[in-house]
Amino acid sequence: MTNIVLTGGTRGIGLGMARAFLERGHRVALCGGRAGSVERAEAELAGRDVLAMVADVADRSQVQALWDAAAGGFGRVDLWINNAGVSHRREPLWRLPEDEARTVVGVNLAGVLNGTAVAVAGMAAQGSGHVWNMEGLGSDGRTVPGLGVYGATKRAVTYLTGSAAGEMPPGVSIGLLSPGMVVTDLLTHDYDPQELRKARRMFNILADRVETVAPWLAERAVSQARNGAHVRWLTTGKVLRRFAAAPFTRRDVFGET
Repeated sequence: MTNIVLTGGTRGIGLGMARAFLERGHRVALCGGRAGSVERAEAELAGRDVLAMVADVADRSQVQALWDAAAGGFGRVDLWINNAGVSHRREPLWRLPEDEARTVVGVNLAGVLNGTAVAVAGMAAQGSGHVWNMEGLGSDGRTVPGLGVYGATKRAVTYLTGSAAGEMPPGVSIGLLSPGMVVTDLLTHDYDPQELRKARRMFNILADRVETVAPWLAERAVSQARNGAHVRWLTTGKVLRRFAAAPFTRRDVFGET
């Protein structure tokens, strides 16, 4: 049994991974930024060995409270996954409101900084543990018009994790999880209907559903927890094979008829 903390575990890939961990007999502490989402996730996962609480990952004291609750309830924390993430409207940087940009940076980058710092300190004290940080659009340096701030935070997370791998205390390790394109509200966020119709052509080649990706990531998060690990769902080889097969197959990741 592995004791796991998962930020942003109330929806999307986070909730899917929480469910997969619990189904495999692990214990999970998860957080979300809003009481309503935490209550819904807790109700959906009812009857499992789960601890759910509200925490703003941009506030280190709240992240510390999440660690304290998990370590106190489970006895120790084996894996900590910095999954919490938000996006913003598709706008050029100069038109994006400051408060919206600040929120994205606060959750996606400061949240990972806080989670990593708190988890590594706690794991150093207990003698072992592993931190996973979640990659996303922009991690590989690719740019998408209108998503500059989001992409910059994910690029920074990749750099931060690589740097931190050289600074881990004895017994503690860190790595990256890369889920690829997953059909969640983050993927389809802020498209107008015409743009979304066009984008879906690409999504139906490269994207996957939460129930496909989450169990795969959950298994490897437990089995491949070593320093500098980089677990990728959507590899270059998989991308090439999907494009080659696209003229001959029909994928509908949105489940529409």
